[in-house]
Formats: sequence, C-alpha cells, structure tokens
Amino acid sequence: MTFYPTDRLALFIDGANLYSAVKNLNFDIDYKKLLEEFKKRGILIRAYYYTAILEDQDYSPIRPLVDWLDYNGFTMVTKPVKRYTEQSTGVTRSKGNMDIEIAVDMLEIAPHVDHIVLFSGDGDFRKLVEAVQRKGVRVTVVSTVRSQPPMASDDLRRQADVYIDLHDLATLIGRPRQNNVPRFLQPDDEADDTDLD
Repeated sequence: MTFYPTDRLALFIDGANLYSAVKNLNFDIDYKKLLEEFKKRGILIRAYYYTAILEDQDYSPIRPLVDWLDYNGFTMVTKPVKRYTEQSTGVTRSKGNMDIEIAVDMLEIAPHVDHIVLFSGDGDFRKLVEAVQRKGVRVTVVSTVRSQPPMASDDLRRQADVYIDLHDLATLIGRPRQNNVPRFLQPDDEADDTDLD
C-alpha cells in the first residue's frame, strides 16, 4: 500500500458491499484492527461506515455492530431500509442503497484530505472517484476479484490510483469466520442491493 506518514486519510466503508465481499472470502473484518492499521499509515481524519438498518423489527442483527462502531472511532451514517412491493410480481423487496450519502460526504471532505480509501467494489462510484481525483486527492479502492462472482468492478479498479484486494488484507484486518460468532458481527444481507454496473 502506498501511503505517506503525513497523508490526511479518510476511510469510506460501504457496509453492505464490504460484508458481501468478506463473506465470499470466508473471513470477518476486525474493525478495531482495521482502524489501527490505517492510523499507522497516516493521519486518520475520519472513518465513515455506511449501512441501512431495518427499523420495523424489535431486534436488528446489525444494531450491536453499529453501536460498537459508533463508540469506537467510526462515524456512522445510517438510514432505514425501504420496503416495496413489485406490482408485476407482488414480491416484497428491500432497498438500502447508501451511494448518495457516500458521494456527498466524499466530495465534502475532499478539500481536507490527501488520500481516501474506499471499501467498495461498486462500479457506480467510478465517476465519484474521478471527481475526487480532480480535486487532488489520491483514491485507493479496497474490494475483491477473488470471489465468485468478483465484487470489484473493472471500471472502478482502473479509475483508482491504487487497488487493493481484500484477500491480501485478511491477515492485517481480518479474523476467520466462525459458526459460533454472534450474528451481529455478520450484518444482515437483506439491505444489500449491490450491483457492479
């Protein structure tokens, strides 16, 4: 990873996208290790974590993780999952896309940082990365092409200044996935509407 000790860093974590990627690689993120790893690599200004939350249930499996992150150095950006029924099929679906929130926050912080690390492989972010780079900010994209299907869009990988495969970070920021790990450490897939277009 190319980082400079004086870099002002910001991390942007697309929670649903990152969860899907590490699930396919069969490990879990240790968020404390992740924060410590990037604090070693520069001056960490902010670490954002984005996720949608099911609010109409008494218990949300992701709520304990969100609370832990909120108390341990992450800036949480959440919104309720929207439920809708497709008229043609009658199937109820959930939507929890955080792309706009990520884009607005990244453009706002760009004048105050030297380097942004985006944890997402969503190809929709290619134009956002290009816009941030025009402001003089280097962008590292962290995702994976070693899963089936690959989670990192080719367009996004090409646009990034640096691409890092999550598989290569597993020993630094991960821990093995275990069947007895509490469910809250494995956020609900339901809010994931990730696409790579």
